[in-house]
Parts: sequence; C-alpha cells; structure tokens
Amino acid sequence: MFNWMIVVNILLLFIMLFGLMSLSIPLVPGLVIIWVPVLIYGLIDGFSVGSGIIFGVITVLMIIGNLLDNILMGTGARQQGASWGTIILALLGGLIATIFLTPLGGFAVTLLILYLLEYMREKDSKKAYESTKSMALGCGWAVLSRMGIGFVMILLWGLWVWKF
Repeated sequence: MFNWMIVVNILLLFIMLFGLMSLSIPLVPGLVIIWVPVLIYGLIDGFSVGSGIIFGVITVLMIIGNLLDNILMGTGARQQGASWGTIILALLGGLIATIFLTPLGGFAVTLLILYLLEYMREKDSKKAYESTKSMALGCGWAVLSRMGIGFVMILLWGLWVWKF
C-alpha cells in the first residue's frame, strides 16, 4: 500500500525550502512560509507532548525571527542618529509599498523614505546617507539571521518527522 505521508512530507519540505530561499528578499515573510507547512503537518499527523514542544519552539523562533528583522534594520539606522519616529515611518512606508510593488520595491521605498525624512530632519545629506546605509546593512544582517533561524526551524521539523 502506498504511503501518502511520504508525498505530503516531501511537498511540505519543498514549501519550507521555498520559504528559506525567499528569506533573501526583504519584506517577504519567509519564516511564516516555513511555519505554515509545519502547522499543516501537525494538524495532519497530530500533536504529542514531544511534537507539541517542538512546534512551540518553531513558533517562537518564527516570531523572534520576524521581530529581529525589524530590530536589526532599525538599530543600524538608529546608531547613526536616525530618530525612532523616522525609522518607524520608513518601515511602515516600505510595508505599504510592498502591497503595491514587489518586495524589493518596498525595500527601496523604505530606504528612500528614511533618507528623505532624515535629510529633512537633519538638513545634512551625509548624515541621512549614513543612516540609510546602516539600515541597508542591518537588513543584510537580518537576512542572514532569518536564514539561520529558518534552517533551524526546518531541522526541528525534520526531527519531529523522524522521531515523533
């Protein structure tokens, strides 16, 4: 008899790997894309105490990873003197722009808004540029950290499938 769970597991793994690859694109919720197949697997296979703990850890990692993204982007700009208000407005503007543009377009809008608002606030193009550059570098660190977290999430799911 054919075991459909093997096919389901392979399909879920491919979706998770797509989510992992999407983490290199700013503002794409790659960790959520990884988390949803884990949830689907749990709903299909059922939750035991051990698998429930693993699912809880994966969920916490997803939440931390999504928050870490914004923190790393904003902290870099803040260290260069950008105000938190400007940073929040830039992130919100980029999020809204992502709805109408591609995620990369939303990222570009985020940086543009930060530069323009910081230039208007400081009247110094060099300071505005340094804040914007730091936000972009923070985004790079955020991508690397989210990829690491996504990889750990997939490994934990693999442990769940194999052991529980």
